[in-house]
Amino acid sequence: MKIILLGPPGAGKGTIAKALMQHDESVQISTGDILRGAVAAGTELGKQAEAAMTAGDLVTDELIMGIMEERLQQDDCQQGYLLDGFPRTIPQAEALKALLSKLDERLDCVLELDIPRDIIIDRLTTRRTCTNCGEIYNVKFKPPRAEGICDVCGNEIVQRDDETEEAIENRLQVYNEQTAPLVEFYRNEGLLVSVPTSDLEPVMDALKSRI
Repeated sequence: MKIILLGPPGAGKGTIAKALMQHDESVQISTGDILRGAVAAGTELGKQAEAAMTAGDLVTDELIMGIMEERLQQDDCQQGYLLDGFPRTIPQAEALKALLSKLDERLDCVLELDIPRDIIIDRLTTRRTCTNCGEIYNVKFKPPRAEGICDVCGNEIVQRDDETEEAIENRLQVYNEQTAPLVEFYRNEGLLVSVPTSDLEPVMDALKSRI
């Protein structure tokens, strides 16, 4: 599979990516992953990205695409990949299309998780994260055994600053302005598969009809 996972914050892209990876040897790739990987590897592009991030600057699309080109040619991508949260804008989508053409590759589909806004806000405002190991909980659906304490490592679990209702509204606004236009872009490319859920079974059914 070579798939883009598209959807607003809290739509369940990461959860679906992990579930889909169990069906074959595809790897999950996000912008954060490729940046951290390039920095850790000490590549020339990684050094440039690290300098920009250290200075508090945004990493340019050109630099991200250079790092993406390096990443997609690594051995673990040969069996397929799931792009999670990338591309984020139309220029990035156009650059990715050009890159895949250069690499003589093509996307199988773009999977849109079309989740209602009220469900997203409820999911994120009730989510809690371990300050140590990163394990994720939900106070409604997956609470820890002991309130405020991680089941895995015993450290504190907290609500992240970007998961308050005010912060989530801002993140959704940014998504609607910058990333939502990708839905129409990929629909015009004939690649869009829209699923109104993040449950695995209907997602798999939608993918089987497309791939």
